[in-house]
Amino acid sequence: MRKQYHILNGDALRQQFPNNLQGDIIVARECLVDGNVEGKELDELYASRAKYLSQNYGGTEQDYYEKVVPEFKKIESISDDSEINLWFEDDLFCQVNFWFVVHLITKTVGNSSVFLIRPESHNQYGFGGLNHAELATIYKNRVMLTELDKLASLWEFYHNDDTEKLIRTAQELQAYPYILPAVEAHIERKPTNGSAGRPAQSLITIMAELGTEEFGPVFRAFNARESIYGFGDVQVKRLLDEIINNR
Repeated sequence: MRKQYHILNGDALRQQFPNNLQGDIIVARECLVDGNVEGKELDELYASRAKYLSQNYGGTEQDYYEKVVPEFKKIESISDDSEINLWFEDDLFCQVNFWFVVHLITKTVGNSSVFLIRPESHNQYGFGGLNHAELATIYKNRVMLTELDKLASLWEFYHNDDTEKLIRTAQELQAYPYILPAVEAHIERKPTNGSAGRPAQSLITIMAELGTEEFGPVFRAFNARESIYGFGDVQVKRLLDEIINNR
């Protein structure tokens, strides 16, 4: 029997993961959608991420090497001829991590079957809105990924900030229609022609509509309106603080 692995996008899913699903669990504890992804080699990327996250969200660089890197090392150590189940949602946060994980798999794991498990519909709750039985059901409906090299190239183009190739590849991956909206959302978050970019502009509009800068209601409205980004409270709080401080 082939060995199974489950790669989960975050610890929240780990806590609610069905006990009856067999296999080793690996947790992608990253938010590659946010901040510096410089570095040609993995060690350089990890150093960039450790520095960025410690400077912007607290903790130490050592924390990154103790909690995040070991999980990615587990992916690199997956045995050939395995079944790898990727539990990722459709939003940009999940998608960027998904692209990176597929990139790691294609570079280090040979002759394995890779499957994607995702919620049946995209919303702001994602896996968090599903109970154990529902999670087990969507596992049964998992989809085998084809075109792994092309999926992995999405990370390369994101990493190199090559938006032209990124969107062209997303358009070519017609079997995965959720990828293009995430790529378009990524491109739209970049400031252009005096615009603050889509997430920041959305926050500005929400604050004006609600008549408040209070984080709680603004965050809830942003999540409902811009669920495509999948940002957590820490990402939105940092962005909101930047907007308020720059006024």
